[in-house]
Amino acid sequence: MKALLMHQDRDFDLNQPSLWNDGDLTQDLDLETLFRGMAGDDKFLFEVSRKALLCGINNDIDTILYRQDALKDCLQNQTVIRDLYALVIETIDQTRKQTWGITSHYPSSMLYSATDLLAMLVVRLRKLRDTALASAERFNSEAFRKLFATLRTELDDEYLTTIEDDLTISKFRSGVLMSAQLGECNESADLVLRKPADRKKQKWFERLFRKRLPGYTFHLAERDEAGARIFGEIRHRAIGRVAVALAQSADHVLSFFHMLRAELAFYVACSNLHAKLVSKGEPTCFPVPTPAGERRHHFRNLYDVCLSLRLDGRIVSNTIDGDGKNLVVITGANQGGKSSFLRSVGLAQLMMQSGMFVGAQVFEGDVCSALLTHYKREEDPTMQSGKFDEELSRMNRIVEHICPNATVLFNESFAATNEREGSEIARQIVTALLEKRVRVFYVTHLYEFARGFFARKREDALFLRAERQSDGSRTFQLSVAEPLETSYGEDLYREVFEESEQNLIQQPNSIIPATAD
Repeated sequence: MKALLMHQDRDFDLNQPSLWNDGDLTQDLDLETLFRGMAGDDKFLFEVSRKALLCGINNDIDTILYRQDALKDCLQNQTVIRDLYALVIETIDQTRKQTWGITSHYPSSMLYSATDLLAMLVVRLRKLRDTALASAERFNSEAFRKLFATLRTELDDEYLTTIEDDLTISKFRSGVLMSAQLGECNESADLVLRKPADRKKQKWFERLFRKRLPGYTFHLAERDEAGARIFGEIRHRAIGRVAVALAQSADHVLSFFHMLRAELAFYVACSNLHAKLVSKGEPTCFPVPTPAGERRHHFRNLYDVCLSLRLDGRIVSNTIDGDGKNLVVITGANQGGKSSFLRSVGLAQLMMQSGMFVGAQVFEGDVCSALLTHYKREEDPTMQSGKFDEELSRMNRIVEHICPNATVLFNESFAATNEREGSEIARQIVTALLEKRVRVFYVTHLYEFARGFFARKREDALFLRAERQSDGSRTFQLSVAEPLETSYGEDLYREVFEESEQNLIQQPNSIIPATAD
C-alpha cells in the first residue's frame, strides 16, 4: 500500500538529496525560524518540514495543487488528522519493542516475532481504517480520497479476519505439518509446509468420522539429543520460507506506517504554522501557481512570515504588481524594510512550490526552476580571502547551477568594493542573467547600477523604493518609484550618535559636560 498524500504517483522521499544551495537558502531566508514555527520541538516534524520546503522547488504545478487541496482538507479537519498522526506514531513506537527477533538467523525466532508483530499491526490497521473512514465524507481532496479508498478496499473485515486466522495457524501450537521425500542417501528432500485442516469449519461428525491417512509414527526418546537436533533442523527448513514471508509482510506493513507518518507530518507541521499566524491576525492564502516563464507575479499584503514568528506584533505588508517583470530593483532608505521584503518574496516562492499557503491575502506567481540567493556576508574570519573575493566566488557557484526561469535574490551584493566598480560588475551580471531568462530581485545601495537600468526604461523592469517620511521615520512599505542617490544614512547617524550623546548628558557621572554641543 502507498499513502500518496504528497505525490499523485509515488511516496514522499524523506532521504532524497538536498539542494546544492540549501545552506545559503536557510541562512538568507531565515528558514530555521520557519521550520521551528512548523515543528516546535519535534525533531521529526522539523526534518520533514525542511526536506519538503527545500526540495519543493522541483514540484510541478499538478503536485502543488494536489498538496494544496490536501492541506485545505487538513485545515478543515485538524482533529481527524492529528488523531490519525497520533495513531501512526503510537503504532511505530510499539513496533520498536517487537522487531528484535525478525532479524534473527533462527527461523523459529523470526517466525514468532514476525507473527506477533503482524498480529499487532493488523489490529492497528483495523483501527486506522475505522478512524479514517468515520470522517471520510468530510474530505474532498484527491489525496485523502485515494487513501481512504485504499483503506476501505484493501483492508476490509474479511481480509483482516483471514490474516488473523492465518497468523493463528502460523504459531503451530499443534505442531508442524509438512511433507517430504527421500532424497540422495535417504536424506529428506523437497520439504513442504502443509496447512492443517481448519477444524472450525468442519462439522462434528466430519471430524469424528473423517478418513485417517495411513502412516507410521515415530517417537523420539527423551534423551536423544542428536535426534532432537535433527528434527529441529528439519523443522527449521520447513518453516524457513514462511518465516521469511511473514517477516517481509511485517516489514511491508511497517513501511506503510512509516511513510504515512512522514506524509501526515508535513500537513501537521503546516497546520501548526497556520494556527500561529492566524492567532496573530496575519492573513494567509493559497497561491495560484502558473507555468514557468509566464512572468506572473503579483500579490496583496505579502509579509515576511519568519519576521512575524519572531515578533509579537503584526508585520507591515506590501502590495506589488510585478506581472511581466524580469527585473525588480529595490532601493531606498536604510532599515526601511527592503531586506524583509526580499525575504518575503523568497519565502512565498518556496512555500508555494512546496504546496503550502503563503503569508499574503492574494498571491499569484509562476513556478521557478531554481531559487538562488546572493546576500552580503561578513568578512572571512580565516582571512583566506577578502569580502569581495568571497562574493565573486559565491556568484561563480550560482552561475554554474543557473538555468532558464530561475529566480535570483540579490541583497546588497558587490558593495564591498567602490561604487563605480560594484555598479559595473552588478550591471554585467544582471544583464547576462536577464538574457538567459532568469528573474532577478536586487536590493541595492549602488545608485549608478540602479540609475543605469532605470534610464534604459526597460518594460520588463520594476523599481521599488522603501518609503521615508519627511521626519525621517520609516513606514517599512515599498512603492513604485525611481531610485534616489541617497539612502538617508544621516538618519542612522542621528539615531545612533545623537541618542547616545543625549544619554551620556543625562548621566550625572558622565565624562561629557552637560553643556557640550
